Amino acid sequence: MTEPEKSLRDRLVDVGVDLVAEEGAQALTLREIARRAGVSHGAPRRYFPTHLELLSAIARRGFAQLAVRAATVLDSTAADPRTRLSALGGVYLDFALGNRGMYELMFRHDLLESGHLGLRDSSLPLFGALVELVAEARPEGDARVVAGALWANLHGIAQLWGWGSLQLATGTADFAPLLHTALDAHLGPEGGR
Repeated sequence: MTEPEKSLRDRLVDVGVDLVAEEGAQALTLREIARRAGVSHGAPRRYFPTHLELLSAIARRGFAQLAVRAATVLDSTAADPRTRLSALGGVYLDFALGNRGMYELMFRHDLLESGHLGLRDSSLPLFGALVELVAEARPEGDARVVAGALWANLHGIAQLWGWGSLQLATGTADFAPLLHTALDAHLGPEGGR
């Protein structure tokens, strides 16, 4: 791929990232991305033969952003696995709530289902880090299953918090108590209490 072609490909993805941030995943049409990139509506098909391939490239950027944030917090957090899990959970929830359109796009089943789009390769390392931390914090359990349940719990908190349901139901203005309760539910009480 020549430099101008790479540049246009990257620009299309950049425009998609901006569009999903501004208007949500439903706004990500090939025509709108092309219009905002200043190219013909057929130009994206040169680099992304299907709409799903472009959406997947945009979602990979989201996973990359989340991975950088996760690595930063894990590198700067104490060695205790539970503390690290709490920090990772906080980053995940902050990302989900601060990037609602991207977060929605990142976990679309139709994108994840297709192995050739490469999205699983972008999402699995973060889950792998979660599994490793769970294995350290709760060595007697099946770390993959516990990590999956914890992730599902965090995903549910993110969705319900984003809709305003949890604030209404719990009367809290901070998701931190919910995060800590989820950790207790999946890892046992902190300090074995």
